[in-house]
Amino acid sequence: MLVTNRFVVDAEVAPDFTERAHAALAALAARPGYLRGELLRALDDPTYWCLLTEWESVGAYRRALGGFDVKITAVPLLAQSVDEPSAYETLASAAPDGEIVVVASDRAAGPYR
Repeated sequence: MLVTNRFVVDAEVAPDFTERAHAALAALAARPGYLRGELLRALDDPTYWCLLTEWESVGAYRRALGGFDVKITAVPLLAQSVDEPSAYETLASAAPDGEIVVVASDRAAGPYR
């Protein structure tokens, strides 16, 4: 599962944002189920940033958000991200020069789940 939190950050607060993003990434990285993470900045417009994290499952990510360190460091930062969907499930993947591997969705078929 991939989580992308996008931010628009003015240049004058970028150093503070970067420090807070590093702390958030460290807190998330310490949680079970965390696979990797990156802090990214757009090449075309340096006011656009993205905090990208990958998790072994939706449950692992949701449980991570409940951790004390994450609540203190990451959640306040994530609350400042652009208001848009941020969690994505993998439906197909391919290694370099590899075949496409398709997987079924974890989404429930009905609204009751």
